[in-house]
Amino acid sequence: MNMNENPTRRSSLSIGFLLFGWILTLALAPSQQNPPARVEKDINLLKLLKIIPSEESVDFVFNKTQFQLHNLLTERPHPKTSKLSQRIAEDFLAGLRQLSSVDEDIVIKLAELAQGKKALRSLTLAVENALLTGKKIYIYGCGTSRRVAFQMESTFWRPFWKDLQNQEKIWKKIHPHLKTSVQDQLIGSVAGGDQALIKSEQGWDDLYALGRLQLEEHSIQSEDVVICLSSSGTTQAAIGAIEAALDLCRQSRRFRPEKAREKLFFIYNNPDELLQAYARSRNVIDEPGITKINLTTGPQAVAGATHLQAATMETFVLGHIIQTAVERVLRRHLSKKELSKLGFKQKTLLPTRLAGFERIQERIQAHLLPAIANLAALEAETYTSGRFSTYFAAKGLDTVFNDCAERSTAFHLYPFDTVERKQRECWTQVWTPAANAEEAWFSLFGRAFRGLDFDFYKLPLTDFITDAARKNSVILNLGEAGNEAKDLYDFSFAPDNIKNRGPQVGDLGIAVSLGPEAAQLKNQDSHIRQFMRLCWEKGARLALIIISDESPKSLTGLTQKLTCFDTQRKDALVTLSLDMANDPMGINQQVALKILLNTHTTALMTRLGRISGNTMTHATAYNLRHIGRATHLIQSHVNHTLTQPAWVKQWGMRKPISYGEANAVLYESMTFLKQKRRKAGQTAATALSLIWILESLRLRQGIPLEEAFRIAQSKGLSTFWNDVISKPRSLQ
Repeated sequence: MNMNENPTRRSSLSIGFLLFGWILTLALAPSQQNPPARVEKDINLLKLLKIIPSEESVDFVFNKTQFQLHNLLTERPHPKTSKLSQRIAEDFLAGLRQLSSVDEDIVIKLAELAQGKKALRSLTLAVENALLTGKKIYIYGCGTSRRVAFQMESTFWRPFWKDLQNQEKIWKKIHPHLKTSVQDQLIGSVAGGDQALIKSEQGWDDLYALGRLQLEEHSIQSEDVVICLSSSGTTQAAIGAIEAALDLCRQSRRFRPEKAREKLFFIYNNPDELLQAYARSRNVIDEPGITKINLTTGPQAVAGATHLQAATMETFVLGHIIQTAVERVLRRHLSKKELSKLGFKQKTLLPTRLAGFERIQERIQAHLLPAIANLAALEAETYTSGRFSTYFAAKGLDTVFNDCAERSTAFHLYPFDTVERKQRECWTQVWTPAANAEEAWFSLFGRAFRGLDFDFYKLPLTDFITDAARKNSVILNLGEAGNEAKDLYDFSFAPDNIKNRGPQVGDLGIAVSLGPEAAQLKNQDSHIRQFMRLCWEKGARLALIIISDESPKSLTGLTQKLTCFDTQRKDALVTLSLDMANDPMGINQQVALKILLNTHTTALMTRLGRISGNTMTHATAYNLRHIGRATHLIQSHVNHTLTQPAWVKQWGMRKPISYGEANAVLYESMTFLKQKRRKAGQTAATALSLIWILESLRLRQGIPLEEAFRIAQSKGLSTFWNDVISKPRSLQ
């Protein structure tokens, strides 16, 4: 079994080879644009910055081409949001309309799928058969898709069966037809284990071997259903998992590809013709023993941000496939009255469920954007004032948790604070009604925390990594990814948290009510009312998000009676009426909440300068795919700036920088920030690299990286960019 990653360089490259290789890099690496017709005498960028490209940079440019993914559709900027940061700065609501309009791409794709997709029918049948025969349903997610896999189990599957078991008469009738413990039958497995949902910077997604090993650890057999998710379609760990499952099928003497593909599914969000350029993706796409489900919607609202449209598409489609399969099983054994009591009012086919997304998107676009703008402005004001936010959720906990946790890597913000931290550092924290940390974890997952077993993974992983530095990094990360990782965090609405990290004057409390929880707002003693009262008493501002079956009129009447909530003092209120007809798993309301929060967070981070144009210039470059993205962003933004009339008029013309030059600067910035970890704060390597390059080119002399760092911390990228474009030479 070959569990190796793509071939890597030998660790003993000589300095002479590095320099020789870099000459070739500068000569061969593609430029973003052709040079202008008239170019002043150019300054060699690396010489100007006094950089000798690192061994890692040379290796990446020459040997890691399979991670240079900027030609993929999900990595391209969307034409509808090309000037998002400028629009948000000028008109918050207009910027939100741009963002929301991109979800129309999902509507178009779903209409295509609803016309009849054999692969979707095949997956629905596979889940149905697995339920009836007691086989496992293993869903493995990498990158942003890790959160989709997690939600399939923790948000939809486990709560549904738990609620059904509480209806004793119906449960007694259906239980004999289920072959195993049904709550444990579906496994949502995350690349890197549950800890990666909080802290995903370890680069687990790059490890082909990890996908194979996690499949093995969960004891997946050849008859089980395996669904692997990769938004890009290139993620190593997801490909490792699906190929390991295929190998299990091949061990049978009666192996036939057409039988294997009835159980093995690979879900992704890029066109096949673009993925054919990558060997690992091509192997899966061309494999007849794997069913491919392509959910491509187009470029993301923010280039490369697959936690937006791609993850929404995956969550909605896969969630409804699972719900449709469950309904089909229950209809075999329950009466119409019993099914109605569970929430299946009438038989609903998958195409009908998929068509329901348009109603969600239209309602958000037509009714919620002004309210989201108010919420985003309020939260932005909180952070710029040096204060913090606390999100509070129960039924919507997983969706809220995912959105808040994603901020760390997508915008290079501090991750959630650990219990060891005396004072708050992360801008955001998430609480849920729970008496202690252990209970809060169970509320999040619906099961015990799953870490990576150090002894199980260490030797198999490190044996197939040739790079010494990478090997040491994996060992270190394994040590932090075990079950004990859960002891570092406490998401409970409990006395100790209230005392040590509770809302204070100037902070913001954001309460989220989903589905039937709206009724709890009428109860003074409910947890959500206690949280709102706590914020009020401590002088924190309040925001309330409600997605409910209740009518708009009823929701208005309900919120008007909340004495601790006051829109007159600019508290923010976001309400959406959305029924759960034939949707007992609550998929539509959860997806609506996801879209609402994604739109809000994107607008918020754009207002805070963490997005430039519609690109993630502050994303954390934590794995090889993200290093490739960051390199391309640096090259693209520098070369675009160099062609702007205002730049040319003030600072002259020069030829574009190469991909190799951008990568060398990026690695230098990453090393610098690692060495200044505590002082670096929330400064991102991509933003730092852009400032370093442009300021040095402007002055025609290389500034120290320390000086670029000072500019990044004092001004930020957006202000700096505006300065170098608009201000005269006397700026220096």
